[in-house]
Amino acid sequence: MGANDKGMNEGILIGGNDNGQVFLNPRYANRHGLVAGATGTGKTVTLQSLAEGFSDLGVPVFLADVKGDLSGISQPGKSHPKVDERVASIGIEGYQQTAYPVAFWDVFGKKGTPIRATISEMGPQLISRLLDLNETQESVITLVFEFADAEGMLLVNLADLRTTLEYLAANRKALGAGMSVSTASVNAILRRLLMLEREGGKAFFGEPALQLEDFIQRDRDGRGMINVLAADKLIMSPRVYSTFLLWLLSELFENLEELGDPEQPVLVFFFDEAHLLFRDAPKALLEKIEQVVRLIRSKGVGVYFVSQSPGDIPDAVLGQLGNRVQHALRAYTPREQKAVRVAAQSFRKNPNLDTETVISELGVGEALVSFLQQKGVPTPVERVLVRPPQSRMGKATMAEREAVLAKDSNRQRYGEAIDPRSAHEILQERIAKQQQAEQQAELAKREKTAAGKAASKKRRGDSATEAFIKSMARAAGSNLGRNLFRGILGSLLK
Repeated sequence: MGANDKGMNEGILIGGNDNGQVFLNPRYANRHGLVAGATGTGKTVTLQSLAEGFSDLGVPVFLADVKGDLSGISQPGKSHPKVDERVASIGIEGYQQTAYPVAFWDVFGKKGTPIRATISEMGPQLISRLLDLNETQESVITLVFEFADAEGMLLVNLADLRTTLEYLAANRKALGAGMSVSTASVNAILRRLLMLEREGGKAFFGEPALQLEDFIQRDRDGRGMINVLAADKLIMSPRVYSTFLLWLLSELFENLEELGDPEQPVLVFFFDEAHLLFRDAPKALLEKIEQVVRLIRSKGVGVYFVSQSPGDIPDAVLGQLGNRVQHALRAYTPREQKAVRVAAQSFRKNPNLDTETVISELGVGEALVSFLQQKGVPTPVERVLVRPPQSRMGKATMAEREAVLAKDSNRQRYGEAIDPRSAHEILQERIAKQQQAEQQAELAKREKTAAGKAASKKRRGDSATEAFIKSMARAAGSNLGRNLFRGILGSLLK
């Protein structure tokens, strides 16, 4: 909502300029958005202010804290002359430092409640992206899921996936052509699984898996819970980070009810370092992302991508981001100059503003903004001074973080991992039975062979005796032969 809508009390205050205050209309907040700008230009502060604004409206928020700076949203801010000056310049009434309701999450369980998913929930396509597999290897993963479904087995953790792969490879002849897998492909996937384990995949896959309704909560005062994912370590594995966030989006899309266009979102999802989602993504996955972004708004979810430049976002997705906040971009190289032009062209023109020039001149805390207004039409681009957050700008200490976690019921629910009976255990039992049956069959075979050899030896012994007796009988024609024969025969028959 633009600066002329000063009477809007239910909007989210973004900042102000000479024409007045600028608001984001919650009615169109599920039409998604973009927060862009070079490093150090104020994107994090803008993201924090937006999260506070949604929380004040009772809208839960999810955001990834890539640098650790957003954990301070759980603590009240501190008075500062520059903050006071900006508050007065924008004309913010009733501004006060305050902490916001926060739930800390961490895939590794170090800085927040552990967050987990199962292999089955992730699905073959996302697992294949996570492992960076080629088409042939992805087809093997698809067979793993089909086999598990046919056998009624859960794929919970990486042990389930590994054991099922090994089982299919070892029993490909017995399972038939439909389940035949290449040993070379299986071995390649197993090597990727080992790499994933080292990047933290072992901690992420398991039970109890996250229930999405635990993201969509309010505190006792009716403010939306701000779910902060500790991503400073996770971002070191970009493919794991981006696949994890894409999985969250997919789960929200598949499980939330259809709402159409609600008066305000049921959840707002901030995707920081968004370029990682689209980097090297195959065409099929890009089409999936575009579809999810296009349709998830009808579930009441607003997705806000945070990146350095609009050029980081594919056009098909960028075209769906109706609410824009653009911080400064530097244009020292031809590539950077092109990024500035792309950013300028993504706004609705303002005849009183040279957008392309201003983007390079913006100071820290300033931004160009354009939000959707009535009937979903974007406002002309405006230059604004972004409002300061009411919570702390910066990190929370570990003691402060632990104090928040101690009151979080999610920690009791998800704190301890559970290892249920799933594909790994079932197939291990099946393999053990097969080995036992094979051992028994081998033992029976050996016993039969031994018995056959004993019988054969006895028959050979009998035949040799009979031949000897007949030979002696032929010699009985002479007296010496007869005497010798009788002597030997007598000793045999005693």
